[in-house]
Amino acid sequence: METKHEIVICLGSSCFSRGNKDVLEVVKAFLKEHKLTAEVFFHGDLCGGKCEEGPVLQIDDQTFSQVTVDNVYEILTSYFEVEQEK
Repeated sequence: METKHEIVICLGSSCFSRGNKDVLEVVKAFLKEHKLTAEVFFHGDLCGGKCEEGPVLQIDDQTFSQVTVDNVYEILTSYFEVEQEK
């Protein structure tokens, strides 16, 4: 099955220590809750060089900076609602 979207979470030491380890779990739960696991290729990557902006999450061609467990759900909801309207 081919995926329609890609989410890349930075797991470099800076982003990981700033909370991406917890954001990872929220993203996994969101994808499962909204039945998006088959449509989204979700994976980690090592440092993308944006440490000062971290934690960093990329969805398709958009990069989101300073991602936290408090704002990641809103980021995902906003992104995927917009995609569903297209």
